[in-house]
Amino acid sequence: MMMRGNIRQLGWAVMMSLTVVSVADAAPASAPPVSYGVEDDTFHPVRAQHGMVASVDALATQVGVDILRQGGNAVDAAVAVGFALAVTHPQAGNLGGGGFMLLRTASGRATSIDFREMAPTRASRDMFLDKQGNADSKLSLTSHLASGTPGSVAGFALAAQKYGTLPLSTLLAPAIKLARDGYIVNDALADDLKTYGKEVLLAHPNSKAIFFKPDGTPWQTGDRLVQKNLAHSLQLIAQQGPDAFYKGEIADEIAGEMAQHGGLIGKADLAAYRAVERKPVSGTYRGYEVFSMPPPSSGGIHIVQILNILENFDLAKMGFGSADAMQVIAEAEKYAYADRSEYLGDPDFVKVPWQALTSKAYAKSIAQQIDVAKARPSSEIKPGKLEPYESNQTTHFSVVDKQGTAVAVTYTLNTNFGSGIVAGNSGILLNNEMDDFSAKPGTPNVYGLVGGEANAVQPAKRPLSSMSPTIVAKGGKTWLVTGSPGGSRIITTVLQMVVNSVDFGMNVAEATSAPRFHHQWLPDQLRVEKGFSPDTLRLLENKGQHVKVLPAMGSTQSIMIGPDGTLYGASDPRTPGDLSAGY
Repeated sequence: MMMRGNIRQLGWAVMMSLTVVSVADAAPASAPPVSYGVEDDTFHPVRAQHGMVASVDALATQVGVDILRQGGNAVDAAVAVGFALAVTHPQAGNLGGGGFMLLRTASGRATSIDFREMAPTRASRDMFLDKQGNADSKLSLTSHLASGTPGSVAGFALAAQKYGTLPLSTLLAPAIKLARDGYIVNDALADDLKTYGKEVLLAHPNSKAIFFKPDGTPWQTGDRLVQKNLAHSLQLIAQQGPDAFYKGEIADEIAGEMAQHGGLIGKADLAAYRAVERKPVSGTYRGYEVFSMPPPSSGGIHIVQILNILENFDLAKMGFGSADAMQVIAEAEKYAYADRSEYLGDPDFVKVPWQALTSKAYAKSIAQQIDVAKARPSSEIKPGKLEPYESNQTTHFSVVDKQGTAVAVTYTLNTNFGSGIVAGNSGILLNNEMDDFSAKPGTPNVYGLVGGEANAVQPAKRPLSSMSPTIVAKGGKTWLVTGSPGGSRIITTVLQMVVNSVDFGMNVAEATSAPRFHHQWLPDQLRVEKGFSPDTLRLLENKGQHVKVLPAMGSTQSIMIGPDGTLYGASDPRTPGDLSAGY
């Protein structure tokens, strides 16, 4: 999801360091211990003993907590939260989009569920090019061609069937009630309807009828939003399971909408859709285990890759917010995003060299090229030669139950409200995920990411994503559960949650609130939030970084587990309405 442009000023004191550093061979001993939120900390997480939910919306969070109280496990709660967000957070929560779920059981087994959208069978490689052969973003973002076959319903149903304990109908009941009876519009939804709604929703009568009043003005804070058609669709899924969406009445509404307006999703595409269980990407960082999403997400591979590079530097000694630490991290990010442009795609269609990309030896070869004193221009960085090493509106929520099972889910419509198109009378907003393919290899998408042939449009292919639900284990036990929206900035946002916690000893609330920065290779720009020292930014400019202060990045929803089992939750202050709660 594109993040909103305003952010409350973050009250974070940044220290500047002039430490001279070199590549190290071992993890430093200087990393401070995590305090978990003692009285003298600047930011304090929410605490609970039996279960915790962190999401972007207070109503959805409470739905998850209620499921945990009823005896449901973390997967049950996550599925219920996912369906609730489709009602209360239509900017990104969805039935008409897709995403990823990462889970780790109390016994230590990790797995992931890929419910990313798929290109319809009638999709073609050059479908988003104009007559001059240039990529046309209107086609890939706001037309009926923009939608891939949705995966959220299939993904949640598969998770509930394999790993949940409660009936799917029970998990859907809170969302049905919220849609049928309505809920009070919060500031976040009101702001987004005002800012983005007119751009993407007003042009479509079905969408306008739901999200705008009869006088043509959007719903405002304090209004009650009722979604009767969406309630009916949710009720059908509760009664008939995912077949209602992929083969029944809802499928008829989606296919009918597409046929009427030149879209490509047909009933056969819907009937053929499958969510896929995949082995997570895993790695180690300074003695911690890191689990994240495999392709078609690029997030897991590149988080592990960047952490492998950073392991060669003593970040703790450099200090949080120092020019040296930011320089090293930014340079590592450049190399990872360059590799992303060349090698990442749907593993069912292309061979992704994940072993090479996550190799410690490959990472060390990159670390040896990083100069702490001088930035390397992005024009001089190319995708790596991997042969010697081979053997992207989004929302995130995290759940941990009393048994210790952890679930991290990131799912999306892509940009705010997706394509803006509600399918017929279903009440369901459709995604514009087809923009995540490389419409023209070498041409940036809406997030400025450059892709290659590995991510070209192809029927039944899943577009590459940056979504990065991530779980970190310490001493064999789950320690941190995190993830974020933010398009191309998801990877670096999640990365900084890990680094802030491991290297700088921050509790989960401090790690969440600390200012962020981002480099994605192209454009050659170090994007920073407000809150960093002007002296640090000047030092970075002197090192050759092209620094630009831009609006907020990410909206992390995270849970940390203390050594005594206490759960600590933190939702991001960058977006109003976020809430962590437990019991």
